Amino acid sequence: MLQNIGIPGLILVLVIALIIFGPSKLPEIGRAFGSTLKEFKKSTRELVSDDEPKKDENKSSVTQ
Repeated sequence: MLQNIGIPGLILVLVIALIIFGPSKLPEIGRAFGSTLKEFKKSTRELVSDDEPKKDENKSSVTQ
């Protein structure tokens, strides 16, 4: 879906965002989006790392 946007489409989206939100709000929106993405990645890593010990415990309990 996003691979079809291209450079002209990306520029158009950025210009529309600049018009709607203004130059003072764009850095705040970017920071908020970045911190949200960072939290999402952190939580998915925690979920994946929580699943790995359970798999190891199941393997060890089956072999015993």
